[in-house]
Amino acid sequence: VQLQACGGGLVQPGASLRLSCTASGRTFTSGAMGWFRQGPGKQREFVAAIRWSGVSTHYADSVRGRFTISRDSAKNTVYLQMNSLKPEDTAVYFCAAAPTRVILSAIQSEASYHYWGQGTQVTVSS
Repeated sequence: VQLQACGGGLVQPGASLRLSCTASGRTFTSGAMGWFRQGPGKQREFVAAIRWSGVSTHYADSVRGRFTISRDSAKNTVYLQMNSLKPEDTAVYFCAAAPTRVILSAIQSEASYHYWGQGTQVTVSS
């Protein structure tokens, strides 16, 4: 399984970006896809997740209301729409896949995700 993330870039505060993550080598019908990020000098942290069923989405408090995660099952692709970007959103963003069902209490845990993409850099600066 390979996850290919793209869509990062350098933007000004208040701007928007959309990240994409396409999975190849396996078609996911269950489990979840997540986005994590690692800022300069920080540990990697959970950003958002969506179950492949599309029934539920989950967000970190720091991005709720600004970021939206969605998925296109036909394309095996997950998106992260990021609006009203702030300098503190600057980080390398990673997508990750959990191939089996993830309980709610573990949806934000890196350990729940078996496959990881290479990361895409997002820089928010004026």
